[in-house]
Amino acid sequence: MTISGPADLERKIATVREWFDEARRVAVLTGAGISTDSGIPDFRGPQGLWTKNPEAEKMATLQVYVADPEVRKRAWRWRLEIQGSARQPNAGHHALVAFEKTGRLHTLVTQNVDGLHQAAGSDPELVVEIHGTLREVECLSCGDRTPMDETLERVVAGEEDPDCRLCGGILKSATISFGQGLVARDLERADRAARECDLMLAVGTTLAVHPIAGMVPTARGSGARIVIVNGEPTAMDALADAFLEGSISGILPRILPGR
Repeated sequence: MTISGPADLERKIATVREWFDEARRVAVLTGAGISTDSGIPDFRGPQGLWTKNPEAEKMATLQVYVADPEVRKRAWRWRLEIQGSARQPNAGHHALVAFEKTGRLHTLVTQNVDGLHQAAGSDPELVVEIHGTLREVECLSCGDRTPMDETLERVVAGEEDPDCRLCGGILKSATISFGQGLVARDLERADRAARECDLMLAVGTTLAVHPIAGMVPTARGSGARIVIVNGEPTAMDALADAFLEGSISGILPRILPGR
């Protein structure tokens, strides 16, 4: 079921809302699109970070980051800039929190590293940050983790490329860069959620990044309904029982029941 025009919108939103009312175990996968209304650009869209500035992708490539101090310096300046932007959760994040309070959210898997789900009030125990988080810094040598704010204070104080205070190793945000493997436990949780849910909601993602995009066909194969909400077509629209194209922060509060 796709949205073909404004006249169809109300009926289809009402139908999807009924599906959420009936569902008892809902798995959610969110991507960059849910945060664009909070002022955080996506990566590959028309106004995406990497689309407008291909050099920015180097900061997310582990081999380049480790080998080039200048890339690391640019990365720390960028982190300092976005940290000071004070981005806030939007209506889409809050709609998911309201639905969680009904007790029927199985797991919320996010491809985002911005921490806005937790900032909105999502239970951290239900959230799987499959690509890591910008809220912490990790040493690539000893694995020590510290809050991002502490390292950014060092950058402000003049350290352009701060190193680990325990072992002198290279520091990086605790995100999964190109060239790094995903965390096995997180992948297992995502796969279990897809297999156990009776409704799968994919929102703000083009479903082109694997293996996590595999949640959708896995859930479909396990008998779950599939609902996709995105600002543009995705790679898996053909698998969806409903594809809703439009404003994510506008659509989610209308299809998700809350308590």
